[in-house]
Amino acid sequence: MSAEIRFIAKPHPVTGVTNSKLGMWCFLSSEIMLFGALFSTFILLRAGSPAWPHGYDLLNVPLATVNTLILIASSITMVMGWAELAGKNLKAFKKYLAATIVLGCAFLALKGFEYGMKFEHHIYPSKNNFYGIYFTITGLHVLHLVCGVVVNLYFLFPGSKMWEKDPEQFLGRIEAAGLYWHFVDLVWLFVFPTLYLL
Repeated sequence: MSAEIRFIAKPHPVTGVTNSKLGMWCFLSSEIMLFGALFSTFILLRAGSPAWPHGYDLLNVPLATVNTLILIASSITMVMGWAELAGKNLKAFKKYLAATIVLGCAFLALKGFEYGMKFEHHIYPSKNNFYGIYFTITGLHVLHLVCGVVVNLYFLFPGSKMWEKDPEQFLGRIEAAGLYWHFVDLVWLFVFPTLYLL
């Protein structure tokens, strides 16, 4: 007797969504709590310290602005890839997904450059509370972005074989991966003004 996981491609009658989408939303809810706790810590530390430094005096705002534009563009390419796949155009989907991966890697390269400049000036998380929070939040964001790039690489190459066997299930997986990618981009849209501009 083989066990079959139901409601992978079809919406569950109770929730109205597929199990993979529901699972991704539950996972992202826990991630919101994680980043919410970090942002709350930052706000409480800043509010309690009259001498708290301004991010725009200590961080590279132009570089972070470019990174913000890169991530916004990557969200657009992710949506376009999903739309092409929904239109049954695997080749166009792969182009957009590859563009998403390239943009994600460009973000990581610029963030690595930014970290490198900090380390050259002997600035580490232990320097003060501001840099402790900065490296924790941005480092965790980088880790999430790396995971997103790895997942997208999987779907671009070996994972795309599922398209031939079960296109509906593959489309659902790309939708779940897209939700994760948009979440990571959304987190950066909070990180950028909070750490760099205030």
